[in-house]
Amino acid sequence: MRTAYSVETVRTAERELMARLPEGALMQRAAAGLAAACAELLGRVYASRVVLLIGSGDNGGDALYAGARLARRGAGVTAVLLAPERTHAGGLAALRRAGGTSAAPAAAERLIRRADLVVDGIVGIGGKGGLRPDAAPLAEFAADSRAAVVAVDLPSGIEADTGEVLGAAVRADLTVTFGTHKPGLLIDPARGYAGSVRLVDIGLELPAEAELEALQHADVAARLPVPGAESDKYRRGVVGIAAGSARYPGAAVLAVSGALRGGAGAVRYVGPAADAVIARFPETLVSGQGPARAGRVQAWVVGPGAGDDASAVAEVLAAEVPVLVDADGLRLADRDAVRARSAPTLMTPHAGEAAALLGVSRQAVEGARLASVRELAGLYGATVLLKGATTLVADAGGGAVRVNSTGTAWLATAGSGDVLSGLAGSLLAAGLSASDAGSVAAYLHGLAGRFAADGAPVGAHDVASAIPDAWRDVRD
Repeated sequence: MRTAYSVETVRTAERELMARLPEGALMQRAAAGLAAACAELLGRVYASRVVLLIGSGDNGGDALYAGARLARRGAGVTAVLLAPERTHAGGLAALRRAGGTSAAPAAAERLIRRADLVVDGIVGIGGKGGLRPDAAPLAEFAADSRAAVVAVDLPSGIEADTGEVLGAAVRADLTVTFGTHKPGLLIDPARGYAGSVRLVDIGLELPAEAELEALQHADVAARLPVPGAESDKYRRGVVGIAAGSARYPGAAVLAVSGALRGGAGAVRYVGPAADAVIARFPETLVSGQGPARAGRVQAWVVGPGAGDDASAVAEVLAAEVPVLVDADGLRLADRDAVRARSAPTLMTPHAGEAAALLGVSRQAVEGARLASVRELAGLYGATVLLKGATTLVADAGGGAVRVNSTGTAWLATAGSGDVLSGLAGSLLAAGLSASDAGSVAAYLHGLAGRFAADGAPVGAHDVASAIPDAWRDVRD
């Protein structure tokens, strides 16, 4: 499990560790890891040209000590000092002893244009509100150069705790982060500024509960339902799908396609798209009556392509089994009815749907994804899966938010969310919690999207067909 912790938690852990170590030892650990990552990225350190962008905090000290290590290996290292009077004195002295030099910001553009590597040590994890006006041009120079850009701990200008980007920020090719991931490195839009992320262990002792969790292959494999020798289709779970309409029969087909590959023993369909569903998936159990009279299920999926069928949504919400609400169902679901449910509820909006539920703009949700998913979970008393480039899963009761680490931009295609809903609903029916069903489904769905696309455009039906490949890959 990959985890991320808040700035306050990280600082507390750093203080506790520094109290047990010789002065400066923690910074030297960080600098050693940073220098190793920079050397690996350069390939050939000797005669390379390295520019350090140095602010007044400890990130600047990390960069200066790392620069000294590179200079001792023959690199030409120059530190651009944004606040000379507040530069880390020990780090600057170490750089100069190793043969490195310093320069004023006025020389930054010329130096960066000639550099092989730029190291961003401008602002640490406490930075707020984007880069200051004197630092912003340096980020632009680095972005316009041919140099590789390495960020120290996190790209300067992003919000470490939230993943927001509220002003100018450095765009890194590689971020070398210390002790633990920070939430901003895993959540868009800030994640897009971090490039590849390399974690350097510096010995921090962190709490058991993190701010964010990101499942890895082994975590997903441990949660997948596996039938036993005595399993039958009913013991494995039956998932009900109340979806589709005369206008959108394909949504029902795609939701069923995801559900059939999600581990439940059977899929029961209710809705006006029965003929289209049976034509494509004859193994589906079809009911001509409403959800309340469709027969026994262990979980329901309601909403994809449902149009204005509020009655089906209301019937599903009244059921005493786990329920997933998606697409049109989100608009039609009564908030009080959702909050009154005793069985788990999983809501799966994209940013536009979440914005409508919260009464804000889509841009507000996309710019503050972590805050938005937490607010929506609390508002509805439900588990919320906020779809997007980084999918987040939050429980109403708080705790760590799950962030999905798989996926591809090719998944931004019509019907992809319907497949995800069916898949997650099937996992609910198989017995997973709402949080596990949502995060495991997002992981498999993202992985299936990668496999199906393989660098080319992909349709939602292709993603559904690739789910078994993703399942096998996770379990191997």
